[in-house]
Amino acid sequence: MGKGCGCFPSKNKPQHVTQPNPNPTQIAISNSHDNESHESIRTEPINPLIEITKLKIYIVFYSMYGHVESLAKNIKKGVDEVEGVEGVLFRVPETLSHENLLAMKVPIKGDDVPEISAEELVKADGLLFGFPTRFGSMSSQMKAFFDSTGGLWREQKLAGVPAGFFVSTGTQGGGQETTAWTAITQLAHHGMLYVPIGYTFGAGMFKMDSIRGGSPYGAGVFSGDGTREPSETELDLARHQGRYMAMIVKRFQPDSRH
Repeated sequence: MGKGCGCFPSKNKPQHVTQPNPNPTQIAISNSHDNESHESIRTEPINPLIEITKLKIYIVFYSMYGHVESLAKNIKKGVDEVEGVEGVLFRVPETLSHENLLAMKVPIKGDDVPEISAEELVKADGLLFGFPTRFGSMSSQMKAFFDSTGGLWREQKLAGVPAGFFVSTGTQGGGQETTAWTAITQLAHHGMLYVPIGYTFGAGMFKMDSIRGGSPYGAGVFSGDGTREPSETELDLARHQGRYMAMIVKRFQPDSRH
């Protein structure tokens, strides 16, 4: 199935391991000499290397003070735990000036996670977008990135791609649900398939004994004034979202047995 014109994307990729062929093929060779014939057996490998390509889930995020990035890295751990699937981390471009970032005491970003352009999204088998909230919706940096995907939207090149969200908010009532909820419009216009986690985290979704970010819409973290570190439960939920998304993406493959 093709990725354009609103169709479901074609994702029939072989798995991503390179391994020798364990069973070389025996080839019978007929020799004839002086009216006598006999067969000799020559053993030789056919297709000695089988190349397998892992499914790719792009984890695309904006993180100002590191909270969303912590979730993203734990989501990748969860994705990588599922056989045949690999999580790939990307940042979206910054839109604030260097002077503004310094005034806001924003930590300098490392070069371990590359920036992504809109055109690269078409290479993904699944997408997870992470961002902090701004008054109950996504940050301007992530919105600017979505705004840059107009060319993909015109050709519906992301139609049928599974996608989801994870978020960060400063307070408990600051938009753990609405930040993801208001972002669904981006997926709808592209024809992407929204994948929430629901209550698949099990008992961890129902505990009331500690402060925890996250919701049925996706993983989440409370940042407070910027100094609060993500809790173990928040990080575990992010890891769970990675595993869950990886299993959903595998189900979309034509040769899936799940």
